[in-house]
Amino acid sequence: MSTPCGVHAPIRPEEFARRVDEWHWRTAGAVFRCIDYREAMDSARKGDLVYCDPPYSHSQSILYGAQSFDLGELLATIDRCKTRGVYVALSIDGTKRSGNLLCELGIPEGLFAREILVNCGRSMLKRFQMNGQTLEGEVVADRLLLTY
Repeated sequence: MSTPCGVHAPIRPEEFARRVDEWHWRTAGAVFRCIDYREAMDSARKGDLVYCDPPYSHSQSILYGAQSFDLGELLATIDRCKTRGVYVALSIDGTKRSGNLLCELGIPEGLFAREILVNCGRSMLKRFQMNGQTLEGEVVADRLLLTY
């Protein structure tokens, strides 16, 4: 349901209705709770999979009102999950730059078993900042970090 980058045609009402019907079917029987991520992750049991998509540390905390979000707390919670046999996938900053600074996160050594770079295409933020300049050098890759 995410909005594509750049100029795009709005979704037709019939297509939106089809997607709603599809998600209704796919989520039948699911329970949705509005709780803190720590509570949700602490309730995960051995063999469960938890997917984390926190605010990107170098850009999104202001955009999404997550000023109080602490990546260190999330990493500690992931470590507790891993210890209990819960599988965790974390989608986080990858090769994105802030100005000339390559965004580093200080992920603890050994917390994740694998890292996969996911090509996200051109930076949408840079598209606005560069005011029509070419974006060939501004390809962004996010990291998918897996504890398994």
